[in-house]
Amino acid sequence: MAADASAQAVDPQGSGPILAAVEWLQGTLLGNVATAVAVIAVAFVGFMMLTGRMNWRYGITVIVGCFILFGAASIVSGIQSAAGAAR
Repeated sequence: MAADASAQAVDPQGSGPILAAVEWLQGTLLGNVATAVAVIAVAFVGFMMLTGRMNWRYGITVIVGCFILFGAASIVSGIQSAAGAAR
């Protein structure tokens, strides 16, 4: 009986399609599409900053945002390990 309850807690019924959709979204947002969009955005922002058409602060914000987007998994694991070490 306890094994059935723990199995349901880990993977509740009906979570398969939701989990698949979330994994697809994550793969799309962090995969080749996101990499291509980030490269184009950084190139565009760099060109605009070099020609003096964009504020440097806004340009740096775009670049830092790309670092946070692609480094989110590493950032979270670092915070979790630091929180685990503090206990």
